[in-house]
Amino acid sequence: MQYAITLASGLVLGIGLTISGMVNPEKVLAFLDPVGRWDPSLALVMAMALAVFSLTNAFLGKRIRPLFGSTFHRPDSLAIDRRLLSGAALFGIGWGLAGYCPGPALAALVFNFQEAVIFLPAILVGGWLADRFLAATRT
Repeated sequence: MQYAITLASGLVLGIGLTISGMVNPEKVLAFLDPVGRWDPSLALVMAMALAVFSLTNAFLGKRIRPLFGSTFHRPDSLAIDRRLLSGAALFGIGWGLAGYCPGPALAALVFNFQEAVIFLPAILVGGWLADRFLAATRT
């Protein structure tokens, strides 16, 4: 049952990203260009995502444990530190340069395979390099 719900959630996310146009890098880049050919339609997508998250978070905040696990996996720290800010900045830079972020890149494998198949390995390599860098700076 857990895997069926996980699969259904992923399909709903992929369909939503596709319908909203977030799998189209040109549309995303137009949204991120407020002084050029700005397309504000993705702001509605983000507002709806925030609304769904807020309602879900309010519901989950009252639960003692998740449906398919023993504990919720929440961040240990709520601090806004250099690591968080640099990660957010790198995410934004990558999104602005490529027009993809991880979720839409996975959904784009169906419709824009040639671009997505180049972007996804770059995400994996970047994540691996970040882990190596963080491990080296901890010791």
